[in-house]
Amino acid sequence: MAARILLLALFLRGLNASRDESSVNQELSNIFNELWRLDLNRMTPGIDYNISVQNKAGFVTQGSTVVRDQAPQPLFSSVDEDKMKRTTTFFLLMKLLDNYERSASVPEQYTPEEITEISLFLDAVLETQVMKRAHTYLVSKGKSSSDLTTFKNQLNWIWFHLYNRQRDTGPDSCGFEHVFVGETRTGSEIAGFHNWVQFYMQEKNTHLDYKGFKAGHQDSPDSDDHVLNLQFSWHGAVKPVGSAFIGTSPEFEMAVFTIVFLMNTERSTKVVVDIDQCQLELLVVRHGNSIGTAFPKLLSSNSRHVRQQSH
Repeated sequence: MAARILLLALFLRGLNASRDESSVNQELSNIFNELWRLDLNRMTPGIDYNISVQNKAGFVTQGSTVVRDQAPQPLFSSVDEDKMKRTTTFFLLMKLLDNYERSASVPEQYTPEEITEISLFLDAVLETQVMKRAHTYLVSKGKSSSDLTTFKNQLNWIWFHLYNRQRDTGPDSCGFEHVFVGETRTGSEIAGFHNWVQFYMQEKNTHLDYKGFKAGHQDSPDSDDHVLNLQFSWHGAVKPVGSAFIGTSPEFEMAVFTIVFLMNTERSTKVVVDIDQCQLELLVVRHGNSIGTAFPKLLSSNSRHVRQQSH
């Protein structure tokens, strides 16, 4: 519990932290901007989807189920689902979202059908220009094999290997479930849940209620931002501060977090990067040789950090 409170406190403190240009990892910024330009499956705000960020959310303690709703309307007012279903990686991602138990204390076991779904999803991701470029980068750094089958197995272990997150249970979690699907602890805490497609689908089905955005004193998000810090409830549990890429493809998110994961050996890694017009902090936590959690935190959008550095 203390560790989760500390993680939340660090996140909140980071929202108001000063921007230090020297802290930006330029090498990772360069490769991530390459991946950004290659992400042809990324959805376009105002065309493929529309969001309404509304008002700033208030402070909520971890584990609380009482929260003031500062956003009377849903976050997503529209999403072109037909386009998502025509895009192979999005279509296969959506098939994976119902493969997991919501409670982190319930053991997980893949069925043969689910194993096939994972394999097809990874095959589709590996065919994208985004993951092909990520693969060549990791090979150049000696972090991955040039053999495609070996790299696929590496991705499978990083993201889909089942492990014990809670004590005294069987394997009950994996990186993909935590990051892309979300989990609950003790019924009152949301763990993970950093993917915008899952957010939209759960909001559409009235299982999720967006409560407002989270931001520092000088920053307010726009409807075309591709990263948001936000607050929401899900099946009665509350996420005081969450974050997610918005509109990006699953292959982009998986590539970015895989690179951060493999380029570092620490249990917890934080890197500051500039991607497109945003400055982000990316946090990746290991669980052995798999991802424990991974998420972006928006530090500045619409090139505000560039304007601040020029003053």
